[in-house]
Amino acid sequence: MATTDTLRMADARGLGDERASASPSRQAFQILRFGFTVAPIVAGLDKFFHALVNWDQYLPAVVNHMVGGHGHAFMNVVGVIEIVAGAGVAVKPRIFSYVVAAWLVGIIVNLLLIPGYYDVALRDLGLALAALALGRLSAEHAKR
Repeated sequence: MATTDTLRMADARGLGDERASASPSRQAFQILRFGFTVAPIVAGLDKFFHALVNWDQYLPAVVNHMVGGHGHAFMNVVGVIEIVAGAGVAVKPRIFSYVVAAWLVGIIVNLLLIPGYYDVALRDLGLALAALALGRLSAEHAKR
């Protein structure tokens, strides 16, 4: 079982690429980076097409009222932000993983304002924790 110190020593001898890519933490980083790149981009794009779901149902009436009844337009803005966040994770996971985690916390608060969506809020808590884990793994595995 390779430790971080072993991987660093192997890298110093020019052996690090193969061993580092095989480390469980590197693989976890790659899996989470892929997931937090693809999922926000797909969800963001779908805000415009509603192929997966009618996203407007996830907007509480109080928020729709705050945006002057332009909830659908607001959800399109949300879609653009999600696309940017997903692309950001692909390029700069050390920064954008925390952006995605914060965004998910905002989504959780939003969902708690809608009766009947508490299960989705709980799922998004798990996603927010995974985004935080990606941020921590990025400190070791993302290029600076």
